[in-house]
Amino acid sequence: MDDDQKSFHVRTQTEDEIIAVVVVPYTKKDADGSGFSPERYVEYKTEEATGLAHAIHLHVAQTFPVKITQIRPSTYLGKGQLETIGEDITEIAPDVVIIDHNLSPGQQRNLEKAWDTKVIDRTGLILEIFGARAQTKEGKIQVELAALEYQKSRLVRSWTHLERQKGGAGFMGGPGERQIEIDRRLITDRIARLKKELDTVRRTRELQQESRKKVPLPVVSLVGYTNAGKSTLFNALTESDVFAKDLLFATLDPTMRKLETDNGLDVILSDTVGFISDLPTHLIAAFRATLEHVEHADIILHVRDMSNPNNEEQRNDVIDIMRDLGIDYDEDERIIEVLNKIDLLDEEAQADLEQTLRFPKNKIDMIPVSAIKKTGFEALRHCISEKLMRDHQTVRFDIPFENGKAIAWLHQYADIIDTKNGTHAIEMHARLSKADIGRFVDKFNIAPYQEEGKSVSDNGF
Repeated sequence: MDDDQKSFHVRTQTEDEIIAVVVVPYTKKDADGSGFSPERYVEYKTEEATGLAHAIHLHVAQTFPVKITQIRPSTYLGKGQLETIGEDITEIAPDVVIIDHNLSPGQQRNLEKAWDTKVIDRTGLILEIFGARAQTKEGKIQVELAALEYQKSRLVRSWTHLERQKGGAGFMGGPGERQIEIDRRLITDRIARLKKELDTVRRTRELQQESRKKVPLPVVSLVGYTNAGKSTLFNALTESDVFAKDLLFATLDPTMRKLETDNGLDVILSDTVGFISDLPTHLIAAFRATLEHVEHADIILHVRDMSNPNNEEQRNDVIDIMRDLGIDYDEDERIIEVLNKIDLLDEEAQADLEQTLRFPKNKIDMIPVSAIKKTGFEALRHCISEKLMRDHQTVRFDIPFENGKAIAWLHQYADIIDTKNGTHAIEMHARLSKADIGRFVDKFNIAPYQEEGKSVSDNGF
């Protein structure tokens, strides 16, 4: 291994820290297709892999970017690379070696034998982060289920080796702390029980969602690459204190708060898990609860870290995952791109951003903000209001004087244009969405009228 291929992360190690070495395999095809120079691509992949390790407080002693010319079926890495890295691993004596790629069970076991240390791949590392971040009952079940499915063919000491040795975090900590030696039959039984438990939790959540539909507040969902600043923006907009830190996957479970737009309209703002490149498909199920908020949201705020030199690549990764959810990014009118961290841009980057805003390449609304400095919020709130009002209609309701609940409902959820007393009812002219018109009709059985006095029948009311 050449000296220029090694990268040392120097910081003081405390007694309770777990030492990790990170190996970042890449191919010439990967680098050429990234849009970066080969050097920048390697730097980017190494930074992200190190960030994942830091997200669960590992002490990264050394990183090895490794160019793969031919994949070796038994160990993924070539024989020479295996031996060279092994010499450094012997000297460092890490608790775990992280391979920033998905390995087969055989490759993982062979690397462990060759280096005489614990080896986990990218999927295992992300699962560990998910396990540390999940807070809700459903989130914990989903993470354990994904971990068991992943571990089914890897029945080695993966569950408990680190907590026995160090008394610390422990890889695959959630399931591992409860199972010392696990075999395939026990895993299969546990998976079956978890699936039943998950079905029960999901049915409960579906009932809760039905109840929430009776309170017709639009949902605005935050999405974006992990560490783009979604939780910081969420806290700043709603004056909340959701956990927000400079860590990958700082948020896993969905969090919701009420937000008032610039025209006084109340909405529900929902924070979600961050996305990341090369996320294994089966891991998406581990945060499905948060993604459901995206699928059914009235507005989708795609938060981007404009200070990150790889923000375009991160944007494309988010778009790919959203397409997997059935969202046509380029055609979906719900999407607003929130260009975050503009306070960190240098003059050249600022000029590029201004050029992009003047001559956009697509029809998607883009709002520059700084979540940390709370700038650009007025424009963002206005854009949300404009999108929410696009499908609104101005209609008239004739409401009996004694129906105070219907009158109060409209005052709470509609934009009241004017009211006047009729002979037997109050005539209320209001502006509200088609969905809210439908909810009002279902709730109070009072049909709306258009301005010419005809009942609104084309919408089925």
